[in-house]
Amino acid sequence: MSYCLSINGMQPESRRELHKRYHDNHYGFPIHDDNELFGRLIMEINQAGLSWETILKKEESFRKAYNNFEIEKVANYTETDRERLLNDPGIIRNKLKVNAAIENAKTIIGLQKEFGSFEKWLEGHHPKTLQEWMKLFKKTFKFTGGEIVNEFLMSIGYLKGSHSESCPVYHQVLKHSPKWLTE
Repeated sequence: MSYCLSINGMQPESRRELHKRYHDNHYGFPIHDDNELFGRLIMEINQAGLSWETILKKEESFRKAYNNFEIEKVANYTETDRERLLNDPGIIRNKLKVNAAIENAKTIIGLQKEFGSFEKWLEGHHPKTLQEWMKLFKKTFKFTGGEIVNEFLMSIGYLKGSHSESCPVYHQVLKHSPKWLTE
């Protein structure tokens, strides 16, 4: 079932609005800012084993806890920062996920130095099948299983499937996507 159809189910208004806001304004749209790409990766990693709704409700807390997803700051987190995160009730307090965020920030800094940006690293590997992306992410990043990689790449427009063709947002995503992403 496409995400487009699933947000229209029988949900209380506040839940439906939360999902609709993400669906209509973020899901599948390209992200060109490395910090925001990193933030989306953190969010997808933290969603593992939980509902996306839980993560959406905690997004502002994640932004605050992880310095608005500033890669440089997160890469330089100390043991004190790690402990702060593990004690923050506003985020997911999972040691593997917290460690992955910090280590992945360090990895992205290396990719930025080598490729110019995290976005250029992603672009340089396009096109790939999901299986190829999964191998690349597993080799490059921490805590990036198949579903995390799939959702991350769909959510930033690198894999098709974020919206069905009958979804009104599908055409908006196409308007914002580079030509090579829509071919």
